[in-house]
Amino acid sequence: MIMLKQMIILFVLMGVGIICRKTKMMNDAVSKGMSAIVVNIASPAFILSAGINQETYIGPDMLITCAIVTVVIYAELIIIAVFLPKLLRVDAKHVGTYRVMTIFSNIGFMGFPIILAMYGETGLLYAAFFQFPFNLLIYTYGISVMQGDSKDGEGLNIQWKKIFNVGVIAVFVSVALFLFRVRVPASIESVIDSLSGLTVPMSMMVIGYSLAGMKLKELFSKKRLLVFALIKLIIIPVVTIFWLHFFITDKILLGVCFVMVATPVGSMTAMLAEAYDGDKETASMGVALTTLLSVFTIPLCGLFVQSLR
Repeated sequence: MIMLKQMIILFVLMGVGIICRKTKMMNDAVSKGMSAIVVNIASPAFILSAGINQETYIGPDMLITCAIVTVVIYAELIIIAVFLPKLLRVDAKHVGTYRVMTIFSNIGFMGFPIILAMYGETGLLYAAFFQFPFNLLIYTYGISVMQGDSKDGEGLNIQWKKIFNVGVIAVFVSVALFLFRVRVPASIESVIDSLSGLTVPMSMMVIGYSLAGMKLKELFSKKRLLVFALIKLIIIPVVTIFWLHFFITDKILLGVCFVMVATPVGSMTAMLAEAYDGDKETASMGVALTTLLSVFTIPLCGLFVQSLR
């Protein structure tokens, strides 16, 4: 019920973004600026707020376990991404886009808000560990397979500055603050909390703005994409959490892993497709379709996770 209520809240906030587009209170420039604020200011503050929290103690062993599980999950997704396009009989020119959509989910814009609502600061600290491999993979493997869709076949250009961005730095600082029990002045903590509060409404409004530019009839007419969306949003999360629950005893960590793999296709997929001559149309529709469906699939799959406890 908590997850369902949170998804309803997120859906309403997306609705605000849709209204802002329809009434022209937001345009592409405003949406791009809001995205930059979320990525570079609000979301890092969101992550830092978890490290500042001193009420709950997580031992180094659990943090190491979280890091290992994160690597294992991404390894699983990479393997699935190799075979899923073949299973769906995707045209060669779309394979790279489908692989990227399979691996990279919207953990920052949707995952973190859900985690905070469901599991509090402890869950958010666990979720922060997914940030580093996400950045590392999307700016290396993600670019590589997306370039495989292009005709010119340019060489891979690893963008290390983007890998070690402000979000990843925030992860390291947050973990250090938590492990060493560093006390942050109340005034600074208040500023960080205020900035982190921007994450949920601004990110959902940006998503809603993007959705408003899509034609729903066209989205749901793409049968292959629809099958992909159901596999990504239902089958992959259910199978992943089913086998993980045999090894993970911490229910919060298990719940965090579920949310991280159950969130829709990350918006970065469409950005990479545009930047590296991938299939931007399919990527954009994949982001929109999975975002819409996730409002229903995340609570539905959440019932399965609950039954494993």
